[in-house]
Amino acid sequence: MEALVDTIGIVLLVLLAIALIVLLWGVATYNGFVRLRNLVQEAWRQIDVELHRRHDLIPNLVEAVKGYAAHERGVFDEVTRARAAAATPGSGPAEQAVQEDMLSQAMGRLFAVAEAYPQLRASENFMQLQAELTNTEDRIAAGRRFYNANVRAMNTKVETFPANIVAGMFHFTRAEYFEAQDPAVRAVPRVDFGTTPTP
Repeated sequence: MEALVDTIGIVLLVLLAIALIVLLWGVATYNGFVRLRNLVQEAWRQIDVELHRRHDLIPNLVEAVKGYAAHERGVFDEVTRARAAAATPGSGPAEQAVQEDMLSQAMGRLFAVAEAYPQLRASENFMQLQAELTNTEDRIAAGRRFYNANVRAMNTKVETFPANIVAGMFHFTRAEYFEAQDPAVRAVPRVDFGTTPTP
């Protein structure tokens, strides 16, 4: 009888230890999801700040080019519409990437117009705006890499077993990547209008 009680006691202790291990694993996994979700959100906020900076620079660039090429109204309107769409709040990273792609394409056409005006390219104001835009584009690219790395970590954890059990129980879902869809705009727009002096 005592042997039976000892056996039941040992079985109960083993079951209790297993339950405690599973509970600790569940808490650690849940906390890992929360940490990754917060990292993804923080990384997106950093990109959002740089995108706003980019959007704020664009009207100044348009005005600088307008001063030299007022007859290019279609290009200015296109850039303005693309900027308004990209600056609209509430879109997710994937939709924002599409809007930023359209803005980059419109900016490319604006810079093509600017290339035809050497006085504009030599303007100190335009050169400063060009440098600020280049720096902003570099920060957006760095932010995109950091954000997408966190998204990859989150998505991997959401999809792998056994963490996907906790993800399903607590509604942790895959995050969206922020990446250029069009291969032509994957590169940072060229804003260097040539510093080689003409003979």
